[in-house]
Amino acid sequence: MPRTASVTRTTSETDLTVQLDLDSPVYEPPATGHPFFDHMLDALARHSRLSLSVRGTGDLHIEPHHLIEDTGITLGQALSQALGDRRGIERYGSAFVPMDETLAHVVLDLSGRAHLAFEPETLAVWGDAGGMTHYHLREFLRGFCNHGGVTLHVRLLAGREAHHVIEAVMKALARALRDAVAVTSEELASTKGRL
Repeated sequence: MPRTASVTRTTSETDLTVQLDLDSPVYEPPATGHPFFDHMLDALARHSRLSLSVRGTGDLHIEPHHLIEDTGITLGQALSQALGDRRGIERYGSAFVPMDETLAHVVLDLSGRAHLAFEPETLAVWGDAGGMTHYHLREFLRGFCNHGGVTLHVRLLAGREAHHVIEAVMKALARALRDAVAVTSEELASTKGRL
């Protein structure tokens, strides 16, 4: 059974479509109208080796919050749909990613239970990257976790410059996600009998 999904989210603030294929690394450049966020979605697709298409618009004349948060929500919904009953997946993923002076660590569990622990929120992260800050990243990840049924822990071991922090976290998320969605068994990785 193909592990694919296509989800559209239309509100008064955004209009987004996310297409996801967990087993086919076909590249399609993201197009949201926010250059740095598109760069981060590109990193997510390339480093996860998942086929990810993100197309849409948002009220960027106000600020990027709605676009970034709603993309996280839509991506989470697409992930949950593509995973189906989650049978056979590795379930857990973990990755360290350095970027110059920055070192990020992401650990996730595709448990069906949403939780985000976001350590950069408690640290001094300086500046923004093309109008995107680590707070926008937090809202992207919160939407992703809440709608994807993902438990996610993000730790920043070194680094304070926003561009490098955001990029290292996105790349670590990608690599952890790549491991977690891999089908490695015919069994369900849960003592409860469901995820």
